[in-house]
Amino acid sequence: MEPDDAAGPPLNFRTRKWVRPEDLNANGTLFGGSLLRWIDEEAAIYAILQLGNGQVVTKYISEIEFVSSAQQGDLVEMGLLATAFGRTSLTMRAEVRNMITRRSILTIERIVFVNLGPDGQPAPHGYSTITYDRDRIPRHMTGVVPGAPGAPGAVAGGGGGERS
Repeated sequence: MEPDDAAGPPLNFRTRKWVRPEDLNANGTLFGGSLLRWIDEEAAIYAILQLGNGQVVTKYISEIEFVSSAQQGDLVEMGLLATAFGRTSLTMRAEVRNMITRRSILTIERIVFVNLGPDGQPAPHGYSTITYDRDRIPRHMTGVVPGAPGAPGAVAGGGGGERS
């Protein structure tokens, strides 16, 4: 399947990987385990940015069918798109394609991540739409202190006021 033939909204292809010798299987092609590790990592980053929380976990990955592969030296790109927001979860769709051959390597229709609270249990995230901004980066990952000069919502020339 050509990437432009995919049904549904377009995916954002933001991550690219170079297939190196350590990524190969005994057949000399891209090892599926390496590819799945890359997808899970990219999906986790996407979930963190969509949910604004660094504590997310993979809950479910639907059926995976490899339809082509990649060779050493090929470049592959991964695309993700949020398809549904649950109370504590985010569901997304993924596609991986070979940039050299332009062929789809695999599509995953459903990857579900769960938002966790400080106690490690599922927690509501409060979002229902995709963000294309960077404003959902968890504060603990930015080093920005809420209310500090230069922080979002800070008063110009002030420290942001007192907090109760």
